[in-house]
Amino acid sequence: MSITEVRADDFVWEAHSGPAAEVRRIAQAATKHEGVSTLNEQAVLGLRHRGLDDARLWLGNDGFALLRDGVLDLAVHPDSRRMGVASALAARVAQATSHVEAWSHSDHPGAAALARAYGVPRERELIVMRRPTSLALHEVVVPDDIVIRTFRPEDEAALLDVNAAAFAHHPEQGALSADDLHERMAADWWDPAGLFVATPRDPEAGPALLGFHWTKVHRDAAEPYGEVYVVAVNPRMAGRGLGTVLTHAGLAYLSGLGLGSVLLYVDGDNAPAIAVYTKQGFGVERTEAQYVGALAPRS
Repeated sequence: MSITEVRADDFVWEAHSGPAAEVRRIAQAATKHEGVSTLNEQAVLGLRHRGLDDARLWLGNDGFALLRDGVLDLAVHPDSRRMGVASALAARVAQATSHVEAWSHSDHPGAAALARAYGVPRERELIVMRRPTSLALHEVVVPDDIVIRTFRPEDEAALLDVNAAAFAHHPEQGALSADDLHERMAADWWDPAGLFVATPRDPEAGPALLGFHWTKVHRDAAEPYGEVYVVAVNPRMAGRGLGTVLTHAGLAYLSGLGLGSVLLYVDGDNAPAIAVYTKQGFGVERTEAQYVGALAPRS
């Protein structure tokens, strides 16, 4: 079995041939087969903007393994599965690192088996929930001392501060940097009309930005849908229902775009949030699994 490591100079994300095109081909085939994106947004943005800087990529036999900052993405074309390709790729990764974080976006049994083979435990689950826009929204009253409006460029620093405070213990979202923000704002889906912020009516009454709801529209899907991309509330505002107010503002916006449904991701152990979203008409669609830990030597 021929697995080779790709040189950084040979990887250009937009190229129509070569390693990048091969990664896109395999990922697109796997996504179509599973019905779930094989490479998440973070992985795609990294490849598009940074290529293989600070990353390693192994490619061959209709599969690839991408390792960046300890995060592993491994995929095999559906036509080449059950032939040992994933095991061969994982063996090359194990030679390069002793610890990985890897997501199985479809919670595939093959991913679970590979994780068990290397002794990497299932660490975290994300629950994917969806709500049809045909459901009526419950009326939500905005507190008199708060204004809900759309994003302005001068909100950027305050938005990053709120995000860091709200997700201080979140493994990915809390680390959002200005560069990360700009990369997302450069994406085709970015629209400031879909980013709602809450500010105090009296500018001197508190922080400049109290919370935000960033929505996302997936127009490239067979059936376009919206996403509750990020909802963040300044911890100082906890208990005032601001998260519900912001979520409602975003859902109303997405419902007005003629989309059939709205999707969101929530940590599987966040029972209060799951209960709130369930009351808002969201139902569980699927589970994504993350495996994190040291790679045990294989016998």
